[in-house]
Amino acid sequence: MSEPVTLICTWGRNPVPVTSAPQVGYLLVEATPAAQQTASAPINFCLVLDRSGSMQGPKLASMKDATRRLIGMLAPQDTVAIVIFDDTVQTLVPATLATDQSALLAAVDTIVESGGTAMSLGMEAGQRELSKGFAADRVSHMLLLTDGQTWGDEDTCRALAASLGQAGARITALGLGAEWNEKLLDDLAEVTSGTSDYIADPAQIGQFFQRTVQQAQGTAARDARLLLRLVREAIPRAVHRVTPTIANLGYQPIGENEVAVRLGDLVYDSPSTVLLDLMLPPRAVGDFRIAQAELHYTPVGVEAEQIVKQDVLLSFTADAAAAAYNPATMNTIEKVTAFKLQTRALQEAELGNVSGATQKLRAAATRLLDLGELELAEKTQQQADQLEQGAGLSAEAQKELKYATRRLTQKLEE
Repeated sequence: MSEPVTLICTWGRNPVPVTSAPQVGYLLVEATPAAQQTASAPINFCLVLDRSGSMQGPKLASMKDATRRLIGMLAPQDTVAIVIFDDTVQTLVPATLATDQSALLAAVDTIVESGGTAMSLGMEAGQRELSKGFAADRVSHMLLLTDGQTWGDEDTCRALAASLGQAGARITALGLGAEWNEKLLDDLAEVTSGTSDYIADPAQIGQFFQRTVQQAQGTAARDARLLLRLVREAIPRAVHRVTPTIANLGYQPIGENEVAVRLGDLVYDSPSTVLLDLMLPPRAVGDFRIAQAELHYTPVGVEAEQIVKQDVLLSFTADAAAAAYNPATMNTIEKVTAFKLQTRALQEAELGNVSGATQKLRAAATRLLDLGELELAEKTQQQADQLEQGAGLSAEAQKELKYATRRLTQKLEE
């Protein structure tokens, strides 16, 4: 990839007023590969699909239709494999070039529902097929879809995901309906720097499949990491991914004033953005360097790691009225705040703290209303009312709130 990656750092407020005590600062860091100028790197793609008995009817029909459309998106140089699982496993299509699409479509037509759910069997077979196509010039990706719980093999699934992540493969883990283990799918995606999501309606499967292929085909660079070297007394408090979806990334301290954050893959003409919550040290009037941001990434098809550096400057002013807020950054901060409130509310509800959960859900609803997210705000308020009345949160409601709030910065229809 000859096109550069742009690194832009934007404060939520700049300048900030001079104070005698530390103050909170929010820093938005955005890494964006330039628009694609060359052909996409070939992808090494494997679908691992649940065909258990609970998938019968519209779920199975929509999954098969989505798979057919996905096959139509593949280029002849792409490698594809299809694995289906219930409480057994079948490698429906061993890893092969996507040249004979009629044969691939015919294989999809043979899928029928059967049996229970043993996800690790599907993942293990999928890993075998992906391993046949591992190469520096190929983007390896597993798309996992399930609508149910897998029992007794969760740790095996996590170990398989860790192995795939170490090999450079990403997992997109999709849960259909309300009965799947969201913690497990989140873990599988996280360990590979992939993504997990919730599909409420089988008719939406095709949209999620399409997005997954587009992102794999648009991968510009892999293993992106953000390194932030902070000045003395500047303290990181939290790091959240903002796009493509919101997530609490945490951070890895590698020194007294250095932190590293995994960003995963970078996609052409699509920003990968993180929000850092920092405690800023007191400063006199003037412009000061608060940090140096370093983006490390490896372009697809290139062995050498590339580095982009950006000094992060902040102005301090004695005129409190001169302190200026960046509207776009503040809007992002509000969305992340709504996500944090919703996350804490669900944690409180799980612990049985109804009062705390209700309070945080109502606060999240207020934030969402201010953001113009009227439908999500109403649903959040309804769940707060149900909790207060002793009804509790259903598995479906929890998933809907959790994943809809994650998508505040990335709507599915976009």
